Amino acid sequence: MEFKDLEIFQLVAEKGTITEAAKDLKYVQSNITSRIRKLEDELNTPLFNRHRRGMSLTPEGKKLLTYSKKIIALTEEMKQAVQSNGEPSGKLEIGTVETVIHLPKILSSYVKKYKDVDLSVFTGVTSTLVEEVLHHKLDGAFITESDLHPDLVAHEVFQEELVLISDNRVSSLDELVEEPILCFSKGCGYRARLAEWYRDQDISPKKIMEFGTLETILRSTTMGLGIAFVPKSEVTQMEKNGLIRFHQVPEQYSKIKTVFIRRADTSLTPTIEKFIETIESSKKENLFSK
Repeated sequence: MEFKDLEIFQLVAEKGTITEAAKDLKYVQSNITSRIRKLEDELNTPLFNRHRRGMSLTPEGKKLLTYSKKIIALTEEMKQAVQSNGEPSGKLEIGTVETVIHLPKILSSYVKKYKDVDLSVFTGVTSTLVEEVLHHKLDGAFITESDLHPDLVAHEVFQEELVLISDNRVSSLDELVEEPILCFSKGCGYRARLAEWYRDQDISPKKIMEFGTLETILRSTTMGLGIAFVPKSEVTQMEKNGLIRFHQVPEQYSKIKTVFIRRADTSLTPTIEKFIETIESSKKENLFSK
């Protein structure tokens, strides 16, 4: 089994067709097809279901994909560790929840200093980002603090205060709990905290509406569509401008930490090590407002 066969297999699994994989690799389709068949012959099992819409993984193919991702990630890590001259370089893929207001400060400081790093940033909810770090899809991620998986290490970044916001019509708690909740999808740490408060108050939300971006949630709140539980630092100016109203929630629900997570068993390459150092330096230099 050749390493390139695993790379080809993984790309076909991601793209769903031989045609798309061939375009990405700049190979002829017959070459891709023969490499996949060779891999299936070596493993003595079909890896893909072939159908008119393309190709989907068999149960055995799904198992191989799990190992393939680990092998490819470990190989890339090995290259960085062996070839590195101590300076960060290569790809760095970072995930983040949508509401990390201080993230641009960290990224700007890092990218300006380490120009040989190809940095990519992906957004998602906390639970999804945790899974992607655990499965080697991301090198690390900024998430809201939660029960930490034993295979992960967390570096504290900063603490946020969450605040419940509404348009100016809503003034009392009774009115508040009648409003729809505007939030991210399940797995969001802020949503989980608000759900905990509702549960402890023995309140059932009347309606939950999910959105993909913070901007949409905030604009919908100002238009009276519902209420939202968001970092105070994100909406202080909106409150000063009279666009929204703050509603305080007890500290046990409103105080939340943002942490940066990575796998505990991966080598701390210069690329990721310097990224963590940048986070720590930013904290010491008081770049984060409280």
